[in-house]
Formats: sequence, C-alpha cells, structure tokens
Amino acid sequence: MIDGKKIVVVMPAYNAEVTLKQTYDEIPFNIVDEVILVDDHSKDHTSEVAKKLGVNKVIRHPHNRGYGGNQKTCYQAALESGADIVVMLHPDYQYTPLLLEAMIYPIARGLFDVMLGSRILGKGALKGGMPMYKFIANRFLTLFQNIMMNQKLAEYHTGYRAFSKKVLETLPLERNSDDFVFDNEMLGQITMAGYTIGEVTCPTKYFKEASSINFVRSSKYGLGVLRVSLTYRLHRWGLAKIKIFDGVEKLRKD
Repeated sequence: MIDGKKIVVVMPAYNAEVTLKQTYDEIPFNIVDEVILVDDHSKDHTSEVAKKLGVNKVIRHPHNRGYGGNQKTCYQAALESGADIVVMLHPDYQYTPLLLEAMIYPIARGLFDVMLGSRILGKGALKGGMPMYKFIANRFLTLFQNIMMNQKLAEYHTGYRAFSKKVLETLPLERNSDDFVFDNEMLGQITMAGYTIGEVTCPTKYFKEASSINFVRSSKYGLGVLRVSLTYRLHRWGLAKIKIFDGVEKLRKD
C-alpha cells in the first residue's frame, strides 16, 4: 500500500509453471497488497504452482480465452478486490518485478494515470535477446503509431503496464479483442481519453520458457496494430465512428 492506495498485481498466465516462482519471489510485498493470477486454461500445472506459492487469488478459465480475454478477467478481478493501482506483470519472467516500485509510485503520487515498462528506452531489448525482426517491427510500428496518435512513446508493445483505478473503471475494455492486439487497442483508448502516460526503462529477457508469439502471430498482430492506428485517426477526424473509441474521448473530462 502506498499513501493509502491498495496495490494489486495481476498475472495473465498460460503455461507458466516453470517461471512463475522466480517471478513471484521478486515481487516487493512491502508495497504490493495482493496478487491475482488468471490461468488461461494452461496445459501445465500453473494454477497448482500459484496456489502453493500463496498467490492471493487464482482464477482458471474453463477454456482458453486468449491474451486479451485473460486481461479482461485480470482487471475485473482487481477492481472487485478494491484495487486503486493495478500492475500487469507477466509470470514468464520476461519483465523484472524489481521495477514494480518505479511503475507504481508515479501513479500513486498523481504524476501519471498509466505507466509503461519500455524495452526500447536504452539498449535493453536487443541485449536481452529480442529477435531482430521484432525489434525492427517494433520501431516501425511505434513510429507509425506516434504519427497517427500524435504521441511520443518509446513503444506501444510492452506487456509491463500499470494503471490507476479510474483508467480501468472508465475504459470500455469489453469492446476490445480477446487476442494480442488488445494491448494496442487499450493504449489507443487511453490516448483517446487523454489519460497521461509515463515510461520507465525496462530490461527484458528472451529465453525458451518466456512466452513469445511466433512470426505468423506477430505478423497478424502487426496488421492489427496498423488497423488500430488508422481507425484511431479516422475517428479523431470524424470520418468514421469506431466502436472501441466511441465516447472514449469524453471519459477523462467526465
């Protein structure tokens, strides 16, 4: 807890039994009040490992809902638990929990509504093993998105994110995809609503046990990112009414 604000870490998990303990053990429980893990119908023993570790709440989907669907469950469960600040931390140890304080404090102190752990700030991405094709795609897509969304973010594709309660309560996340492009649609809604975003440099690790989508899925995600960016701009210009953005621009003012 920070300044009377309840801190909840959510873990969208799928086949994470090997890396879960290492991730969980580095969480700073001097400020984190609760951990919620949502198991997206893993084929391994992720849920059992989580319960043995003492994860406060373990939810297992009866069928695989996808990465976006998993996040929807995560955020709903966090809000129901009374969270004031919610951090999404992947249980595959690709992002270090040691940065949780840097992610949380700017929101707790009212500096930002959202914090992102950026792999691109600095030289951590390639050093951590990010494939070159993903790095190049990340740079191209981020440039395109910054132009379309009138932002200056280092990247839009990190899975390390923290949010204030108001952001999660007001965004119409149920309209978003249940697939990987959910992340991008959510950031589009955040910028459309005018919420403030901060970034912190985040080292990353790519290794066998760390979850990562293959080239085909990455290509599908990239096309989805382009779609989100283009529809964002069309909606801003009033040339199209896009469902995921409809009414979102009024949220922060309200």
